[in-house]
Amino acid sequence: MAQPGFWDDNEKAQQLINDNNDLKEKRDTYVALRDQLADLETNLELLELEPDPDLEQEFAASFAKTTEALQQYRLSQLLSEKYDGKNAILEIHPGAGGTEAQDWGEMLLRMYVRWAEQHGLTVETANYEPGEVAGVKSVTLLIKGRNAFGYLRSEKGVHRLVRISPFDSAGRRHTSFASVDVMPELDDSVEVDINPADLRVDTFRSSGAGGQHINKTESAVRITHLPTGLVASSQAERSQLLNRQTAMNMLKSKLYELEEEKKAKERAEIEGEQLEIGWGSQIRSYVFHPYTLVKDNRSGYETHNGQAVMDGELDPFINAYLQWKLSQQNPQ
Repeated sequence: MAQPGFWDDNEKAQQLINDNNDLKEKRDTYVALRDQLADLETNLELLELEPDPDLEQEFAASFAKTTEALQQYRLSQLLSEKYDGKNAILEIHPGAGGTEAQDWGEMLLRMYVRWAEQHGLTVETANYEPGEVAGVKSVTLLIKGRNAFGYLRSEKGVHRLVRISPFDSAGRRHTSFASVDVMPELDDSVEVDINPADLRVDTFRSSGAGGQHINKTESAVRITHLPTGLVASSQAERSQLLNRQTAMNMLKSKLYELEEEKKAKERAEIEGEQLEIGWGSQIRSYVFHPYTLVKDNRSGYETHNGQAVMDGELDPFINAYLQWKLSQQNPQ
C-alpha cells in the first residue's frame, strides 16, 4: 500500500484493502481467543489452589463468553467458498395455499431479520409484496455484512411448516411450503454478460410499507430476463434510477447463480453423482403440531425448541449444514 501508484487503480486498491482487513480481523480474533484461553487457564489454576466465590463467578462468566466466541470463530472457518464473504440477497416465495402459505412466508421473513440483527448485519427490503389477507406474496432482502452469504447459503431450498392454522375456524392441521433463494451480491469485479435486448423493464407503484411516497409514483422497477424467465424487482428507493440499478445487480447475481448451478450439475453427471440443486429440494421441516420439532433434512440436525428457531436461533443449523457440506466434499 505504501508503493507509488497504489491508488492508480482505485478498484484494485480497494479490493486489496478489503482483503487485508479480512485477514487482519481473522488474526485479531485468533489472538484474542488465545489470550482469553490463557486467562481462563490462569484463573483455573488459582481456583484449584484457593477457592474463591467471586473468582468462580468471574471464571464462569468468562468461560461462557469465550466458549461462544470460539464457536463463532470455528463457524467462520468453515466458510471457504469463493463468495462466502459477500452480502446476501435472500428471496422468500410462499407456495400454493393462499393466506396460510403467505403467513408462513412472513414468519420466515421475521426469522431471518432477527437472525441478521443478532449478528450485527443490516437488512434492507428491496422488494415486498404483501398478501391479500396476511403475510407476503414475495419479499427480497439485502442482508449486508461480512460473511452474510456464507452463512445464509444454508437456507436455500424449500421450507415446510406443519401447524394448527390460525386462519382455520375448525382448528385443523395444515401443511405449508415456502421457497427461499439465496445469492451473493456481486460487485463490478464479477463480469456477467447481459444483452440489453434480452431484458424487459417494467415500472410500477411500490406496494410495501414506506409512508407517503408509496403508491404515488411509479418508482418501483421489475426487470425480466426473457431467455431464462428470471425476474428481479426493487422498490426500496424513491428513485426509479436507483431501483433499476439495484434490480440489475440482483438479476446479475441470479444469472451468475444459474450458471454456477449448471456447471455443478454437469460435474455431478460426469462424476456419476446424484445432485439436487435449487428450488426443488425440501431442506427443512418445522413441525408445531402434534409435537414441536425443527429438523434439517441434509445434516440431520434437529431441535424441539421451535420458538427459539423462529426467533432467529439459526446458528446450530448453519453450523451443522457447513459441517455436512464439508463432509460431502471430503468423504474420507
